[in-house]
Amino acid sequence: MAVEQFLVVVSCADSGELHVLRLSADGQLQTVQVVTLGGQLMPMALSPDKTRLYVARRSDPLAVIGLAVDAAAGTLQTKGESALPASMASLHTDHTGRWLFSASYGADMVAVQSLGANGLAAEAATHATGRHAHCVLADPTNRFVLATSLGGGQLHRYHFDAAAGDLIPMDAPVFPMPTGTGPRHLCFNQSGDRLYVLGELDARVHVLSFDPATGALALLQSLTTLPPGFAGNAWGADLHLTPDGRWLYSSERNSHTLAGHAVDGHTGLLNPTGHWPTQATPRGFAITPEGRFLLAAGQTSHKVGVHAIDSASGALTLCAEHGVGLNPNWVVALSTAPAQ
Repeated sequence: MAVEQFLVVVSCADSGELHVLRLSADGQLQTVQVVTLGGQLMPMALSPDKTRLYVARRSDPLAVIGLAVDAAAGTLQTKGESALPASMASLHTDHTGRWLFSASYGADMVAVQSLGANGLAAEAATHATGRHAHCVLADPTNRFVLATSLGGGQLHRYHFDAAAGDLIPMDAPVFPMPTGTGPRHLCFNQSGDRLYVLGELDARVHVLSFDPATGALALLQSLTTLPPGFAGNAWGADLHLTPDGRWLYSSERNSHTLAGHAVDGHTGLLNPTGHWPTQATPRGFAITPEGRFLLAAGQTSHKVGVHAIDSASGALTLCAEHGVGLNPNWVVALSTAPAQ
């Protein structure tokens, strides 16, 4: 039986490149392609079927670039680019792959664009938010969309019409987060009844209950992700759950660490498991689809670090570092095996 390998794509903001890497079963990385697109390349989104990759250019000309993914060959092919209404801090598709969501920190808005069969995005419909929108994400049912307002300290809540691509503000459209949070990134658990919010300004992970039937939210828990004894300013960056939902990890840029939490299988609440040094200024990271490796991009190390995840304890062990382009900041990982 063939040993599963993974394809890793890293966007590099200051060299205008996507670096395509192959990750072997023993955690080693090899560069297989460098795609030069120019400009400040940052957030990426992978389509649900893993055949399309979208990357936002945050410098002029502002655009979302669509690329075809050949995971088995380990290559990307540029299909074209479409205008964005502003510089976008994050991208996600909905669960059908027909719609692209984006959030603009500078323009205080979220946008929705339809995605064609050619992988290109149509004209954007925009929605004003509180200050510094940072992330916009559909829940697992694809019936609700949530967006963070980092400067406003709140979440924006929408009903989502997946047939028309419409975002409709809920009756209570804003959910306030604790003072000083600076909500940045979001992720849902698989069952869709827990939402995890990482604060940029407090470097805390906040656990919220989410009602998949009504979209109602309630704050259940808040825990720091900062390592013991750290006395600098908090600068939370990214968070992800392992595919089995047992472990949640987050990155913090000023301590250059990854924090781990065990997820209670019944309540979704968190229990801290440790902190581990990683790449300098770890803005973004990804976890491989089978949950064995975490790959962290260091904005100021210009490298990607590969951490093995201990399935019993959730502990991380650094097993490789690999140089990429300048200012790597977003990471996507997918299997090279054909979809079943």
